[in-house]
Amino acid sequence: MEEQLIRYIIPATGLVSGLIATYVSLQNRALLAEVRKELAELENRIIARINGTYVRAGECGLREQLVHERIMALTEDIRSKTAAGGSGRRHGEAGESTE
Repeated sequence: MEEQLIRYIIPATGLVSGLIATYVSLQNRALLAEVRKELAELENRIIARINGTYVRAGECGLREQLVHERIMALTEDIRSKTAAGGSGRRHGEAGESTE
């Protein structure tokens, strides 16, 4: 009787151990898949934020360049108007009275 009981208990223990190991392995795979999915989503959010930052920095650079160009154009315009106005008639010339 004892020998027959041992003959059934040892394989049953191995079977239960194998089933538990399989269950734990499947749980680990599911958890790993979930972690990978969350990591991929986080990576996408980080990349989107970094890309947005670089795009904004690039836009700021272009805007700054445009402002500098506009300032230079206005400066040139003022210089040309001053040069043109300075060579023309001044107050007190050509018969105007200064009084």
